[in-house]
Parts: sequence; structure tokens; C-alpha cells
Amino acid sequence: MLCDMVLGVIGGSGQLGCAIIQGLVTAKALPAEQIIVANRSGVRGDLPDAVRLVSDINEMVAACDVILLSVPPANATTLRLQADGKLVLSVMAGVTLAQLAKIAGHDRVIRAMSSPAAAERMAYSPFMLDACTQDDGAVAEELFGAIGQTDALTDEAQLDVFTAITGPVPGFVALFADTMIRFAREQGVDDDVAERAVRQLFLAAGNEMGAGGASPAKQVQWMIDYAGTTAAGLEAMKAAGIERVVRDGLAAAVEKSRRIANDT
Repeated sequence: MLCDMVLGVIGGSGQLGCAIIQGLVTAKALPAEQIIVANRSGVRGDLPDAVRLVSDINEMVAACDVILLSVPPANATTLRLQADGKLVLSVMAGVTLAQLAKIAGHDRVIRAMSSPAAAERMAYSPFMLDACTQDDGAVAEELFGAIGQTDALTDEAQLDVFTAITGPVPGFVALFADTMIRFAREQGVDDDVAERAVRQLFLAAGNEMGAGGASPAKQVQWMIDYAGTTAAGLEAMKAAGIERVVRDGLAAAVEKSRRIANDT
């Protein structure tokens, strides 16, 4: 289905838009020749060579079947399309379905969230549709499924939650890793060795959790029940309030997502 369409991307040379395009092309879900990027600056960045670049948004809209919006949320307030009922998808943080309908000029819109991990086809890209058809939902499933994993949501507010949790890559995970690296350095470990060790730890942990199996909660409990060195560390972190700190941080990110489109 997707391979028969022309995809137009507004903001396609930015980090997220470019990553999504790279992932689609790598997955062979869509030939680069069937992707048009509207970019007034003319800067291609890391876009595949065969992707067509135009400076006129209306020219892009007229030439494509599906439109993907990936511009900074603050820029969405003035964006208006002459989309003539064409399917419009968005990965702009905090821009609601109602706001997307104003941008598109109709309600055939899908709101989603993704991440730069799309370039490696490792993004999690949930989406929410309103007045779209079942076929439109299938387009979203195919597009976002090609760059990682996806789910169709039934509550638009959850997209703000995923903007906080899975939108930033490596984001909060990098903060935890950096804290571990700093600890190792304080114990006299060489900088390069500390970073290499922690990078390998997170690679192995990511692979293990990504493969399925026991839930993270069960894995934590198993380690606590084992009563070894890791258990001592986990119990100390819990006692210090790490769970509250993480929840507070995520809550702040969710709140920012819900007002980011209107921030200046």
C-alpha cells in the first residue's frame, strides 16, 4: 500500500523527519524517488540522494498522496495547508488533533509520536486517528511499523505520555548512563574504560529487554530476591526515592508536551 504512494514531508531535513525518511528507505517501505521534502532553506542534510527537495509547500502538497508534518511545534501555529482532503500525519510534539485539523483544513488527520531511532528502524511510534478511515489507519500502521514498532491509541492524551517516555532517544536513559560513568570515574576508572563499559551494559540490557521475556519489574524483583550486590544497590536507590524522582521528571516532560506548541 505505502509503496504505491508519494509521501510529502514538511520538515524532512530536520533530525526527526530525516530519520523517518532514512528508516522508510532502508526498510524498502517506500522508494526515495517517491518522497518529496518541502524545505525553504534548500539544505538536504542527510536525506537520501533520490529524495526530491522543493521550496514551495503548495507544490509538494499538490504532488503527494500523504503528507507528514515534522516541523518544530512552535511553527505549527501559523502553518496552513491546501491539502484537499489528503491524509495528513504529524509527529510534532504537543500539536493536538484539533490543531492538526486547522492546519490541514479538514479532519482526515493522524497524530503520532516517533523518535530519531527511526533511522535505525528502532523507534516506537504510537498514533491516534480521529475521523480517518480504516485504510488511513492501515497507512499509519505500515509507515510507522516500517521504522520500528507502533500501536494505535484510543486516548489522545497518551501521546503526550509517550512524547515524554519514548520520544527522546537516548534522553533519560543517557542521564542514567552518564551518572554510572561518573561514578566509575570517581572510583578511579579511566574515562574511556568507564564509558565503554557503560555503553556495553546499556546495549546488552536493551537487547535483553527488547527481546521480550520477563518484564522489567520481574527482572528487578529477581535481582532483589537473589540478595546479591545488585540487590543492595537497588534497595538503596529505592530507599533514596529514585522511583519518585523518575516519575516527577516524566510528569514534567508530559506537562511540557501539552503546552509546547503554544510556547514561544
